[in-house]
Amino acid sequence: MDIATLAGLGIGIVLVFWGMLSSAGGNMQIYINIPSILITGGGTLAATMISFRLNQVMKAMKLFQIAMQEKLPDPSEIIGTLVALAEKARKEGLLALEEEAERLNDPFFKKGIQLVVDGTDPQLLKSILETELLFMEERHKTGRAVFETMASFAPAFGLIGTLIGLVAMLVHLDDPKKVGPGMAVALLTTLYGALIANLFCLPVANKLKLRSAQEVLLKEVIIEGILSIQAGDNPRIVEEKLKSFFAPEVREQFERTREGQERVIPLRQTKEA
Repeated sequence: MDIATLAGLGIGIVLVFWGMLSSAGGNMQIYINIPSILITGGGTLAATMISFRLNQVMKAMKLFQIAMQEKLPDPSEIIGTLVALAEKARKEGLLALEEEAERLNDPFFKKGIQLVVDGTDPQLLKSILETELLFMEERHKTGRAVFETMASFAPAFGLIGTLIGLVAMLVHLDDPKKVGPGMAVALLTTLYGALIANLFCLPVANKLKLRSAQEVLLKEVIIEGILSIQAGDNPRIVEEKLKSFFAPEVREQFERTREGQERVIPLRQTKEA
C-alpha cells in the first residue's frame, strides 16, 4: 500500500474536518446537505461517464487501486537480473536464457528474453517492445485523464449548484424560512466541488502520472538491457550502461546489494489495468 497517498489523504481529511468543527462550534450537520451532494457528486460522475466509455472509467478505478497497492520492482533488482543474464549468455550462449526466462515473473521482461532466445532480429525486437510500451503509456494516459476530467467537472457542478441555490433563495426572499436552505445549497455545492477536485481527483491524477513515468523508465531499462545482451556486450558494460539511467543513490544501492544477489532474480509481476 502506498503510504504517502494514505497519509496525505488522511491528513487532508482530518484538517478539513477540524476546520469545519472549529468554525461550526462542533456542529458538523450544517456541512451536510443531500441536494448539494447529489448535484456535485452525481453531476461530476454523470459528466465523466458521458466523456468516457464505461469500461474506461472502470479501468481508471482499477488502475488507481493497483497504483496504491502494487510496488514497482526495485531498479537495482532489474540491473542485477540483466547483468546476471548477460553473464550467462556470454558463457553459455543466448539459448541458455530460455530456462531463465521461465523464472521471470514480469511479463514484459519475460517476453523480451523469449524473443532473444527465438533469434528475433534486434530491430524487430526493439520495435515489438517499444510498441508494447507505447500502448501501455496510452492506457495509463486514459486512466489519468478520467481523474483529470473529474477534477475539472467537480468545481463546475459546484458552481451550477451555487446558481441553483441562489435562484431558490431569491425566489423566496419573502419567506425567511426558505432563504437558509437555498443559501446552504449555494455555498455547500462549491465546497464539495473544491474538495472533490483538490483533495482527491487532482492528487490521484498526479500520482498516476508519476507512477507511469517510473514504470516507463524501468521498462526502457529492460529494453536497453535485453538489446545489449543480444548484442553480446560485456556484462560490466551492460551494468554501467543500465546504471546511467538512474540517480547516484540507486547506483550506490546496487553496489551495496550486488554481492548478495542471486544469479538471476525473478522480478515481481506488476499488474496493469
